[in-house]
Amino acid sequence: MQQFKTPTFIIHVAGWLLFLTFPLLFINNEQSGQSSFLLLASPYYWLFCGTYMLMFYFNELVLVPRLMFKKRYVIYIAAVLLLFSFVYYAQPYDNLLGHNKSVMAALNGPPNSQPKGLNQSLQPGKDPDVGPKVEMPFGPLPNEDLRMQDPNLKKPDGILDLHQPMNIDVISLFIFFMIMGLSIATSTVQRWQTAESKVVKAEAEKATAELSFLKAQINPHFLFNTLNNIYTQSVINSEHTSESIMKLSNIMRYVTDDVTQDFVMLKDEIDCVRDYIELQRLRLGADAEINFNVQGKPDGKKIAPLIFMTFIENAFKYGVTKKEKTVININLGIDTERIDFSCQNKIYNHKSNLERSGIGIANTRQRLSHLYARQHRLDIENTNDMFTVKLCVDC
Repeated sequence: MQQFKTPTFIIHVAGWLLFLTFPLLFINNEQSGQSSFLLLASPYYWLFCGTYMLMFYFNELVLVPRLMFKKRYVIYIAAVLLLFSFVYYAQPYDNLLGHNKSVMAALNGPPNSQPKGLNQSLQPGKDPDVGPKVEMPFGPLPNEDLRMQDPNLKKPDGILDLHQPMNIDVISLFIFFMIMGLSIATSTVQRWQTAESKVVKAEAEKATAELSFLKAQINPHFLFNTLNNIYTQSVINSEHTSESIMKLSNIMRYVTDDVTQDFVMLKDEIDCVRDYIELQRLRLGADAEINFNVQGKPDGKKIAPLIFMTFIENAFKYGVTKKEKTVININLGIDTERIDFSCQNKIYNHKSNLERSGIGIANTRQRLSHLYARQHRLDIENTNDMFTVKLCVDC
């Protein structure tokens, strides 16, 4: 959620700064020549802006989450109508406009005051209010009949002009609907962002849990088979038993220390594969031909741990027989942008055993889909009793 907080704050500040300029633009356009500084100093200006700001956040933070999102529509509509009634009768924009006119009229002088030259032009003894109308060559006087032109000047300062018959503050009502709509949209977007963040977090936690479970399935299976091989050597008093234990120790250290990470150094993975193959060579002896070729430099590259081991383990488990010489070919090609792995062996075991081996391959497929989504290609062929695995991953 932190990624949404800063942009949202900036949008709110920019939006309210733009909103604060609207009264200045509208009123200056309607009362041309008036100073904006007088409007900024007016309490009616800040009352006008504060009213709509309060309505915006009250609707966004209270009404929408607690009423609208919880499907309490009747109470929500009643609250909105109450706010609408307040704006309808308070007429914040008309009061701001009228107050600004009265302030400017007071600064320009009393409405009945007239220039000195005008009094000299009137006939003596006649009341200026009932005398003949003086025609000025430059048009009517600026303050003439100001009260009749602006009824708001009859009201004392500091009193809100509540709603009068046949007088509807359309601008205030329009701003009200705009503010309420924007607050609903903002609250809805924030709720959607929160829900989206929770979904992403849940998916990440699910993927991590699945990977941990899959690796926990692979590691004991791999160690169990290796211990069985060493046990067989100890029973026949093989001279390679101590060497096998040392290699197994290296593999266990790698599995317990490094496999806990999602990615490990490719060099360490290759060393683990070499130790495992050497353990199998000690077990099989001269009756097996095991070819392990590595082309390219693994320096600096990373790979998901034990990704290759599943296929290698299956090759030794189901591709070994005493009837003929065992041949297993394992190739690893390291390029600048990808790693190519292949493993080929002849199948001798029964179909039921092959079905059991499919569990490890299925788990490896899931790991690849999590860690190398759209960045890998896995092809498995089982033709003419030859089992071939080709895996290509981007690095």
